[in-house]
Amino acid sequence: MTSEMSVENIASESDFKTLTQWLMANTKDLELTVLMAQLGLACKATSRACAKAGIAGLFGMYGSENSSGDEQKKLDVLSNDIFVNALVKSGSCCVLVSEENEEPIIVPEEVAGRFCVAFDPLDGSSNIDCNVSTGTIFAVYEKVSPGKLGTVKDILRTGNDIVAAGYCMYGAATELVMCFKAGKVERFALDPSLGEFVHTHSNVKIPEGGGKKIYSCNEGNSLNWDESIKSSIAFFKENKYAARYVGSMVSDVHRTILYGGCFIYPADKKSPKGKLRVLYEGFPMALIVEAVGGVASTGMFNGSIQRMLDLVPTDIHERCPVILGCPRDVEIVLSYYKKDA
Repeated sequence: MTSEMSVENIASESDFKTLTQWLMANTKDLELTVLMAQLGLACKATSRACAKAGIAGLFGMYGSENSSGDEQKKLDVLSNDIFVNALVKSGSCCVLVSEENEEPIIVPEEVAGRFCVAFDPLDGSSNIDCNVSTGTIFAVYEKVSPGKLGTVKDILRTGNDIVAAGYCMYGAATELVMCFKAGKVERFALDPSLGEFVHTHSNVKIPEGGGKKIYSCNEGNSLNWDESIKSSIAFFKENKYAARYVGSMVSDVHRTILYGGCFIYPADKKSPKGKLRVLYEGFPMALIVEAVGGVASTGMFNGSIQRMLDLVPTDIHERCPVILGCPRDVEIVLSYYKKDA
């Protein structure tokens, strides 16, 4: 074993591109670059908070409920404050929608910019106390109403209007995945020694042919599913699919993108409109999944099978069913809906 570094190792250690460098080279929009850099900063701060949660006494409940009626954890509140402060101070935002806030945040005119951001600051926070991966999900819109002051109408729009979307996963490593409208999906990993996100993969694609045979869903809800979902899961089991379910959307979708298969969170008898939120969970993940070559659908929803990005939300915390992943497996689920219809 030699102590000398190879030529390849030297090159990799000396020639890398940070998130800021990548944004400046690829967005060609100063205000959007600032906004995405601030999102990256908020992700780094949230990653740090998750890593030291036990030491800093951040495990456990905060003592109130969020906009969805879920009991808030201390890290939910902290991560939300981190993102709100970073985005307001960016000078790039006019409207913010967070899972943790009942009402939209309208940024004061004197510090407002031209973008709107919907985000879930800490997806899967119920897992945080047992050290399971959590994440952040976000979607960015460009303001369309006149004047500097934004309105909720600027963000209550179809997912096809999203300018950029992404998620950050806080696991064994902290990974940031993002894409711009009609663009490629890019991966960045946080280098703790540098304190920077470093670009690692470009033009991410779901495995050709669908990848591994994996289905991901919470089978604890199976008694409340409709017959189409029950039949789909039975098909997967009969055809020797493996079941994989973490319980945070970021982790499950990230695995689906990299390995293949499908992720399912359907409507059921308890949640007839679905459980996941359209603006800051369904839409951004749908945009990314379609960009990597996958399919994102609601299944049968409000009387028809719908492409998720075509939904037009009427409330900032509106919910929808989510079926996304490789075409091979999503089409199997949709075929049962078509048959049962």
